[in-house]
Amino acid sequence: MAKHIVFYDAECPLCRTVKAVLMRLDRNETITWYPVQNVRKELQARINIYKNMYDEIYMYTKDRKVLTGFYTVRKILSVLPATKPIGMLFYLPLVDYIGDPAYRFVSTRRYKWFGRVPYEGL
Repeated sequence: MAKHIVFYDAECPLCRTVKAVLMRLDRNETITWYPVQNVRKELQARINIYKNMYDEIYMYTKDRKVLTGFYTVRKILSVLPATKPIGMLFYLPLVDYIGDPAYRFVSTRRYKWFGRVPYEGL
């Protein structure tokens, strides 16, 4: 697999904005962005046994690992040249003890804070 695949919520204004900014920073086109709304229902059902795809950002890495939430954000930031220094800081010991709860705090409140927008589909 040549690129990382990131599954994001296309009905979330915050998610869409972050995606747009990160796409501009991805000069090497290392990430493919895919809305969870377009994921087949059978696949969603299999994945949702572990975590609901709508609750957190998901990443399927080039080396076939699945990352979610804070760990996806950390990986994205570490593979983009413009954000690599920040991304590498997220790998320091104990940072995930703050980063993961902070991610979940924002993620669970994003619709309340930013609303929801319709997704028209591909």
